[in-house]
Amino acid sequence: MLLFFYIGFLGGTLWCGLSQSFESLLAARIVTGLFGGVIGSVLLAIMTDLFAPALRGRAMGILQTAFAGSQVLGLPIALYLSSRWNWHAPFFMIVIVGILGGIVVAWRLKPVDAHLALPSEASAFRHLLNTVTDRRHLPAFATTALLTTGGFMLMPFGSVFTVNNLGISIDHLPTIYLVTGLATIFVGPLVGKLADRIGKMRVFFGGSVLTSLMVLIYTHLGPVPLPVVIVVNVVLFIGIFSRIIPYQAMSASVPEPRMRGAFSAIGAAIQQLSGGLAAVVAGHLVSTGADGKLQGFPKVGYVVIGSTIVAAWLASRVHRELAAREAVDATAQPVPH
Repeated sequence: MLLFFYIGFLGGTLWCGLSQSFESLLAARIVTGLFGGVIGSVLLAIMTDLFAPALRGRAMGILQTAFAGSQVLGLPIALYLSSRWNWHAPFFMIVIVGILGGIVVAWRLKPVDAHLALPSEASAFRHLLNTVTDRRHLPAFATTALLTTGGFMLMPFGSVFTVNNLGISIDHLPTIYLVTGLATIFVGPLVGKLADRIGKMRVFFGGSVLTSLMVLIYTHLGPVPLPVVIVVNVVLFIGIFSRIIPYQAMSASVPEPRMRGAFSAIGAAIQQLSGGLAAVVAGHLVSTGADGKLQGFPKVGYVVIGSTIVAAWLASRVHRELAAREAVDATAQPVPH
């Protein structure tokens, strides 16, 4: 499944690079998204099968580090290739690098198919429906939606807010992205280790408090020097990663092994849907003044803080149910003589 959708993703990316019109590029991006969106859910299911619960925080931390690394390397390289040749070049680079990655996956990753021996529904639709309607999964899905909401309400306006409201030159945006990405590369694995050591829920709560505080500061900033903007962005992303990493590690234990693939796929779909809705809602809360500055941005911050609080409450429910399930499983184990 991973290799199939990976090949489809690379094919869609190649189509993007070959596109000569807006309509062709839009269609190529849709195809790329259809395949690329599934890769993440399959990957999470594989990681859950490969790593024990006590190690999942570290595994998820390294996974998030990969996303941060793509931010650090992707933007400067894409800008350089686009200026050196044209906007098609970054897509071709992704295809070349992706082919190398696909070869490594096909060569080194052993089949993860132990779950196929477990009983499952004959109908794929019935299996999906049962996964969606399982009462134990609903709080986890709701938490996933709210975790995505915060980022997609802030990030689409980040560049405009930084340039027009904070007075930072657009030429400094790559620097902000670079430093923020480098910081999260180092912080991600540390957060994962901390989640495994002191508890995923404790780290999640700490990240929620830090995120709320930094969102409040960030959305109320005025013109400030570049170092201040960088520090605020770095600390804000540390808070965000301190929520995402422990929650991904925790929620991986929610579904039964036979439902992990469907659970991850539904979670990925919820992320995309909630992200789109969040961007739409945020667009109605802010407006652009005559001077080009965003107005009403603090309102977005209040909504993000509210969603962070609700997400923390829902995550605590997920944690309690997992703890109760572990206690039941422990009592069901035979006592050795």
